[in-house]
Amino acid sequence: MVQIDIISNMMSAIRNAEAVRKKEVVIYPSSKFAIEILKLLKREGYIEDFQVINDGRGNKLRIILNGSINDCKAIKPRFPVNKNNLTEYVKQYLPSREIGILIISTSKGVKTHRECLEENVGGVLVAYVY
Repeated sequence: MVQIDIISNMMSAIRNAEAVRKKEVVIYPSSKFAIEILKLLKREGYIEDFQVINDGRGNKLRIILNGSINDCKAIKPRFPVNKNNLTEYVKQYLPSREIGILIISTSKGVKTHRECLEENVGGVLVAYVY
């Protein structure tokens, strides 16, 4: 059995599809965590929409792109962060404080680094997008 990192595969597929200016990408398999990340990306305006396709095996995700992603990548290993050291990771992964988001998995759900700073919560770094 092969270990699959669904989030890393999803981010790589999105980055590659954006690089060749495709309008949509289909990712297999999906997970609830990947769907939560896609909801966050849609809310932040990085993707246009997504759809879960139930194929009876592992479900597929059809993502409609809008061409606004320059780079996105899963962060490995997934570092635990708190409010105090979050700015260090923003400097490390994002090109500027105003450009892009860090995606963080918290006890209150999947959030951006800005939301974590406002709500004073920490979590685990998952990915970055800009």
